[in-house]
Amino acid sequence: MRRRVAGLLYDILLAGERIQQFVAGASLETYTANPLVRSAVERQFEIIGEALVRLRRHAPEIFAQIPEARRIVGFRNVLAHGYDVVDDTVVWQAVHEHLPQLLDVVRSLLENDATTAESPE
Repeated sequence: MRRRVAGLLYDILLAGERIQQFVAGASLETYTANPLVRSAVERQFEIIGEALVRLRRHAPEIFAQIPEARRIVGFRNVLAHGYDVVDDTVVWQAVHEHLPQLLDVVRSLLENDATTAESPE
């Protein structure tokens, strides 16, 4: 895997792990009541979406392996451009229902690449 592509995948992984750290132990009610945490989570989702946009440009074959990648980019666009219509419940749902799957796929892509890179050809 090219260094640039691996870097984008690591950016996605790091941003997702940060989101999980930011909301660890929180309820939806405490999340919605804390504008600092909401802003931090939304920013990390924006980073994930932007990394996917760049991944689509540099490695469409990798982008295609990420389930719901287009929806994630769309979600990023809502967060970045539709800030006034962001639904905290939808963000919370994305954190708990969709983010774990995304991170699993990204970890798998990175691990498979590391395994491939180590094997002789």
